[in-house]
Formats: sequence, C-alpha cells, structure tokens
Amino acid sequence: MRVGILSPIAPERIGGGYTFEQEIFERILELAPASNHEFVIFEGFRGTKAGPRLQDFKYASLQRPRCDFLVPRKRRFPWEFKWIDNVLKREGIEFFLNTTFEAVTLRIPFSAIVWDLQHRLQPFFPEVSANGEWEKREGFYSQVLKHATFVIVGTEAGKNEVQGFYGVPDEKIRILPHPTPSFALEETARDPETLARYKLHPDYIFYPAQFWTHKNHAAIVKAVAHLKRTDNLRLPVVFTGSDQGNESCVRELVEQMQISDQVFFLGHVSRQTLIALYQNALALCYVSFFGPENLPPLEAFGLGCPVIAADVPGASEQLGDAAIRVNPSNEFEIAQTLKLVVQNKAKREELIRRGKERAQRFTGRDFAKGLLGLLDEFEPVWRSRAAR
Repeated sequence: MRVGILSPIAPERIGGGYTFEQEIFERILELAPASNHEFVIFEGFRGTKAGPRLQDFKYASLQRPRCDFLVPRKRRFPWEFKWIDNVLKREGIEFFLNTTFEAVTLRIPFSAIVWDLQHRLQPFFPEVSANGEWEKREGFYSQVLKHATFVIVGTEAGKNEVQGFYGVPDEKIRILPHPTPSFALEETARDPETLARYKLHPDYIFYPAQFWTHKNHAAIVKAVAHLKRTDNLRLPVVFTGSDQGNESCVRELVEQMQISDQVFFLGHVSRQTLIALYQNALALCYVSFFGPENLPPLEAFGLGCPVIAADVPGASEQLGDAAIRVNPSNEFEIAQTLKLVVQNKAKREELIRRGKERAQRFTGRDFAKGLLGLLDEFEPVWRSRAAR
C-alpha cells in the first residue's frame, strides 16, 4: 500500500508527547524500507520545518496553501479542509499512519492513537475543559474514533475507556503499550557537570512534568513539608517542565510550607540534562492524576532511577511490580513512601533492577513493528475492496 505519515509536529517543550512522536517516527523510518509498503512523508503541516531527507522515502508538502487563508476560518479540524484531501488523493495515499494523536483525514483508511480521554473522566481539571477545550476534545474523538480503521491504545484500561465512551467495536482496537524511549535504554555515562551547573547534590526527588494542575506538584510539596515537620527529613525536590499556568501556585505553596531551600525549579531542560537528572535522583515521584499511561516512569526505569507513581487506572498494567504505586490524593502516603525509599537501600536496588527489566519489555521498535503489522493486516482487505 501507499502509506502517508506526518513528519513530527509536536514541539519539544511539551515533553512526553514530543518524545513519543519522535521515537515512533524514527523507528518507523528504520523498519519501513524492509516492509511491503511505500511511504510518503508529509512535511510542513502546521508550519513544522522539514527534517533531513532519506532516499528510501518520497516527500510531499502538507503546508496550507495561501489561497486557503482567504477562506473564512470556521473549521476546527484538519479533516475539514478540502485541500488536505486533494493533496492525499494526488499522492495516491491508501492509508494514513498516524504516529501522534493528530488526524488529518477521515476519508481514507487511517489509524488513530489515543493517549487519554481525561476530558471525559476528570472534566473538572481546567486544562481539559476550560475555554472550549472539552468541546474541542469531544468533537475530535467523537469523529476520529468513529471513522478510524484501527484505534491504538496502550492498556486494557485505555481500551475499556474507548469502548465505554465511544462504543468502538472490539475488532477495531489494538493494544500497543507506550514504548521506552531509545535514549533511556542506551548506556550513558553520568554527567556531574549538570548537577554542578544547577547547584544540586545527588539523591533528590525528581518530577519532570509541565505545570498543569493535573500533574499534582502540590502533593509532592506537601509530602516533603510533612517529612520535614514530623521526621526532620529534608528531602530536596527537583521540578522540570514548562509552565502551563500553574507554576506560580506551586511556588506560592512552597513558600507557604517554608521549604524554599529544598525545592528547585529548573524549567524546560535539554535531553542531556534530563538524563543526568534521572541518573542522580533518589527516585522519580510521578503523581499525575492522569493515565492510563505516562512516559517518564519508563524513562526512569531505563536510566536506573527508582519509581514512585500514582496508582491511577492503567498504572498496574504499564508499571507492573517495577514501581511503588501510591494514592496521588494522599500526601501522607506519598510522604511515607518517600521515607521508605530514602531509608531502605535494598528496596531502592530492587526497584532499579525491576525497572531495568521492565524498560526492555516494549521499545519503540516494538511499537513501530505493531504499526507496520496493522498495514499488513489491512492490505488484503483494501485490495479486495479495490478489486470490486
């Protein structure tokens, strides 16, 4: 089949979404030449810049034509623009393989990836409901999931949500777990210069997460403040990630709890810095209210960082026994778990060992193979239809 695929569109500042998309796209480029399919890579969508070109692939532009800017902008989704379908038709695309949550067409067969449906599950968080965001998400998923040839989720929990909210038939859904990013599986020497640059000492609690309310930074702040009051245990905390409107609230809470000397806000950091921060952390404390999957625990697994994670639906499937799961609403439980990891070296070593094993369970190559397998599965159906 002639398959369309978008050049990555996620900006680096969004963190996990960027890492996921880049990982899957790069692994597909590695494996695609040995497949039975021809790939066309579409560049320029939403103004993204073209990357390096490979000779095994055809490239085409999906940049919005100037004449279309003269049309009144009442449309919200890419598939509502006729010029996109015209480009795909001109390039002879028979299947569009999405490597992100985006969908550029509903008119030819395509795969859809669902990261989460939290606007349905937890609409009280403003980032999935305010300023028309709930309606936007609902409009997107209600159309995309209905038209998709395949819907890809990472867990049985995710599958149940897709079926429960949108009635997607079982035969359309495929489970491909979040892959451990390749950078987390590579042997990387420790970088002491990173800690020196930020004036950090090893053995801090690490939380790489953008400052959305659902990321629940406040629970870590309260847990660390509790340990300072009750146990005289002064745990440093390192937060990384861009501000999405909630950083000032977290900073105010840190001041209120009188632990400003323990908490470090580093903002968005490079991948090299991120790796060093994982490697020198006492533990990752990932207490986001959103699931069913999250990428940082997998990164921590691969880089030898013990993981404490929120016990949300899907977490047990993704993390197995390689992490300690906690109630993200209970700062006292989080505090006691942090204390356990600090004081119990054997437990930390056990978590590191199990995490390393878990990290190898499903990689970017595995995910890419799964996507290419969908093409092999669908091609006979498509050919049979076309022959009629």
